Order: sequence, then C-alpha cells, then structure tokens
Amino acid sequence: MALAVLVVDGDIDALASVRAVLSGEDYAVREAPNGRRALQRIMADPPNLLITEILMPDGDGIELISAARTNYPEMRIIAVSNRRFLGDLDLLNLASKLGANAVLNKPVQVETLIATIKRLLGTAAP
Repeated sequence: MALAVLVVDGDIDALASVRAVLSGEDYAVREAPNGRRALQRIMADPPNLLITEILMPDGDGIELISAARTNYPEMRIIAVSNRRFLGDLDLLNLASKLGANAVLNKPVQVETLIATIKRLLGTAAP
C-alpha cells in the first residue's frame, strides 16, 4: 500500500510539479491549496507525511504545522518556503520549533525532496 503524502501550496504549478515527482515514486499524493483546506483533509484521512508551504492565503503553513503536530504527533512534516524571512522572523526556524521534521528552501531540488521524504518515512535504502 502506497504511503500517503499531502502537499499544500497556494501555487498550482508547484502542486503539479510535486505531484508528478511523488507519483513517480509511488506515493499516494493528495493536495490542498491552503492550510484551512489541508486541515480538513488531514482530519478526514491523516496522511503519513505533510509537505506544506509556509506562506499561503487562507490558513498559513505555520498554523497548519502547529495544528497537525498537536492532533497527529506521529505525522511527519516538511515545511518549505521561497521566503525564509518575514521581517526579522525566520519562518523555517519557527516551523522547526513548532514541529516540522525538516525544512527546505524553495526551489527544492528533486533529489533533496525525495531523500528527505524517504528519511522521514523510514524508506531510505540502508
């Protein structure tokens, strides 16, 4: 049975790119355009892994990470962003403190994303 990955990003092109890569790796890919919609999907059927953009309209990734970690402590979480800082606030550092298991700057290299996913899900080759 394929491991489920929920990808959350307000950028439709980014969602399509990640879906194509992960589908090729035999993951069951689900998508959401924002944090609010993602939380609904998580509550209906929790994925094994959540990959979320941090800055999105209608429910940001920081709120989503916090809620997911509180309600689903075993879920693996990757936070991504093409904008690491918001003023003096380091968004990826904050995501880590709130429970993201890994943080990646966009654009993310395919090899880096796949290696991070495999490491977090325990499916990496020894």
